[in-house]
Amino acid sequence: MNAKERSFLTRVREVLPELHPAERRLGDFLCDFPGEIASYSAQELAALAHVSKATVSRFIQRLGYENYEAARRHARADKQTGSRLFLATATDSGGEQSVAAHVAQSVANLEATFLAIAETQINAASEAILKGRKVWVIGFRASHSFATYLQWQLTQVIENIAAIPGGGQTMGEHLVSFSDEDVVIVFGLRRRIALMDSLLAQVEKSGAKLLYITDEGVPFLSQAEWHFRCQTLAPGPLFNHVSVMALCHLLTTRCIEIAGVAGRNRLRAIEALNDALEEL
Repeated sequence: MNAKERSFLTRVREVLPELHPAERRLGDFLCDFPGEIASYSAQELAALAHVSKATVSRFIQRLGYENYEAARRHARADKQTGSRLFLATATDSGGEQSVAAHVAQSVANLEATFLAIAETQINAASEAILKGRKVWVIGFRASHSFATYLQWQLTQVIENIAAIPGGGQTMGEHLVSFSDEDVVIVFGLRRRIALMDSLLAQVEKSGAKLLYITDEGVPFLSQAEWHFRCQTLAPGPLFNHVSVMALCHLLTTRCIEIAGVAGRNRLRAIEALNDALEEL
């Protein structure tokens, strides 16, 4: 891995063992709060880490940057990858965010998300899901949980639906089955895997309709039939996924509503079987 490919945090971690005490204090600080260098000047960072401005300058040189601004640009670029470390700040690390702050942010995320999604889009996506030969729901890392949840919910109204990949599976065995009669739902929440672009290209090549669900930081994907961007801002170091769950709920509910009698009959049959098998 060459210097240009190394992340800002990788550079910091690599030099930690050889640092003098003051520089080590700064290095440890940036390992915990790497986003601070993207937000503050060298003088402000020095004050936050309780070191001198000269120590900051020496440290930046040790990392291989031409100057402080070059380090800031690199840290800002890394921040866009979605690492939770970049969300934490030193100023709020010593206290707890109030419940009210979390609730307020959740409400704001819901409002911002659904202001950008038209009801006609929800209806069109739901109708396509119901009419598709098969529905494929894809998610990796944190997105995997949302993919399996949505698949489980939609199973109540849709028979041919699969959440992929399963444990120990690779994508090739599934991608070969995609057709232009299918609907593919891809969750691309931070942090996205490296092969996401290649995967989306394969979906486009198959001709399947693509419903792309991401966080607000992803540029609009023109080749997607629908691209719903969910607000995930949070007062703490973790992303807030309330709007993602709300979107899953809305899509499933709308599918059941549009399915009408057929959907209600399937739900009744499921409940009858659950009673007969005494599973619940």
